[in-house]
Amino acid sequence: MGECIFCQIVNREIPADILHVSDHVVAFRDLNPEAPVHILLVPKEHIESMRDINDKHGHMLAELFEAAHHLARAEEVDRSGWRMVANVGPDAGQTVHHLHYHLLGGRQMAWPPG
Repeated sequence: MGECIFCQIVNREIPADILHVSDHVVAFRDLNPEAPVHILLVPKEHIESMRDINDKHGHMLAELFEAAHHLARAEEVDRSGWRMVANVGPDAGQTVHHLHYHLLGGRQMAWPPG
């Protein structure tokens, strides 16, 4: 997975503004933010997308969402509101083929998204 940019960030081969590291999850600021708070949460294990999640990933997913909750509080968007988004496949806009969630906050979000 040497060409995967998120694997390179997880392995500290390229720099990133890392905000959280746990056994299974790394979180860092998006380089091209779409909101005042835009954090990417990725599993350390290379998983291409949510299509590839299976029973063994439950603990990692719980850890990822716990990290999101902690980061929303740390970024002070826990009270005003925040959004978690995962794009799956080309029609949804997935451009990096490593499972990741966008934590977005700090501004009013539109609905429906997209």
